[in-house]
Amino acid sequence: MFPEKRKNGKGLLIGYARVSTFDQNPQLQIDALVDAGVDIRHLYEEKVSGSHLNRPRLKDALEFMKKGDVLVVWKLDRLGRSLQDLIGIIEDLKKREIGFKSLTEGIDTTTSGGMLIFHIFGSLAQFGRELTRERTLAGLEAARRQGRKGGRPRSLNNEQCETLKELIEQGKGVSHIARILNTSRFTVYREMSK
Repeated sequence: MFPEKRKNGKGLLIGYARVSTFDQNPQLQIDALVDAGVDIRHLYEEKVSGSHLNRPRLKDALEFMKKGDVLVVWKLDRLGRSLQDLIGIIEDLKKREIGFKSLTEGIDTTTSGGMLIFHIFGSLAQFGRELTRERTLAGLEAARRQGRKGGRPRSLNNEQCETLKELIEQGKGVSHIARILNTSRFTVYREMSK
């Protein structure tokens, strides 16, 4: 779009501003991004909740960016839905040799100090995932020791399973069986495969 600015070897500052609802005003973010040096022509604004997977303006910004550019946000939570999502985006930028700056938190991955902070965030996220995994495994092991099975409960009880077998022997169709047992066809198929 503006390749002449990249010819001199200097990357562009690309701004991304997001508000969660249509009645919120992104002007505070936009003003801060412009004050930080983002050209208004390179500012991508979005009005969508961060929990949405589909953020088309963020996708546009990420696709537009080239090696040497820097993505600038007002605050970390404007970019990622979760710490894991945020780290994934930053790792992708890093692989493409694109920098990242968050104005509020003072993170700048184009500096060694900024990269250190972001690596600490990544380590904390990994530590959190490992703790969750360990707790889950410990809980499953404790349940097994008490004679309980892990996993989801059976969707059909023993009586329903017997009815299922009888209906299959009678040649009834899956949809018919699902209606009689008041369950989904998927459950019927799953029970049939056991």
